Amino acid sequence: MSKAAIVSFSGGQDSTTCLFWALKNFDRVETVGFNYGQKNNVELICRKEILKKIQTQFPNFACRLGPDLVIDASTFGQVSSSALTGSGEAIVSEGKRGLPSSFVPARNLMFMTYIGARAYLRDIHTIITGVGQADFSGYPDCRRNTMDAMQKALSLGMDWPIEIVTPLMYRTKAQTWELAHEVGGDELVGFIVKETHTCYEGDREHFHVWGYGCGHCPACLLREKGFEEYQQSIAQ
Repeated sequence: MSKAAIVSFSGGQDSTTCLFWALKNFDRVETVGFNYGQKNNVELICRKEILKKIQTQFPNFACRLGPDLVIDASTFGQVSSSALTGSGEAIVSEGKRGLPSSFVPARNLMFMTYIGARAYLRDIHTIITGVGQADFSGYPDCRRNTMDAMQKALSLGMDWPIEIVTPLMYRTKAQTWELAHEVGGDELVGFIVKETHTCYEGDREHFHVWGYGCGHCPACLLREKGFEEYQQSIAQ
């Protein structure tokens, strides 16, 4: 039986790195994305283009790429407010309860629940997500113990063994760039720089050595810092 996995794929740096990691390590890889009411749809546009360009630019990976599904979870904003879901809040590093204002409560829990149901339907036991707690923004639903709890809940609740794999869990942003290089060399690193989107402001006009973005939101600053550290490591 071939190994299959579903990747939670947003079109950002982390999920794109995980997608290529999965394509290298699994025989069949499907993708799931979400429209959860995020204040800009740039990621959704980018993820569509990334999947399209994999077919032409990475044929060795494309042969393992299966169906994609974008789930309309736009009603999620009715119960979970954040600076990322158009609440009007400013994006600050410390908001309510000491968490960044960009934290979307229970977002990753919702993602895993939907993807778990999809995995059951598609006879798949492995979910791959790009969450991490090394350089993470303080989001509690990015921690490994949260993923362990979700893995157990899904497995018990569906009577279907589920494993949630987190390739980036203990990697810094610099190490995430290193992983991309390990998987696909300079070609993949360049692809991720140009094609993925991280900026909270949805900026696709200003291009930097590390990619597109406003250059001042927390996501851009973290991506920039990680890329600089990655470049320093390969220059040594």
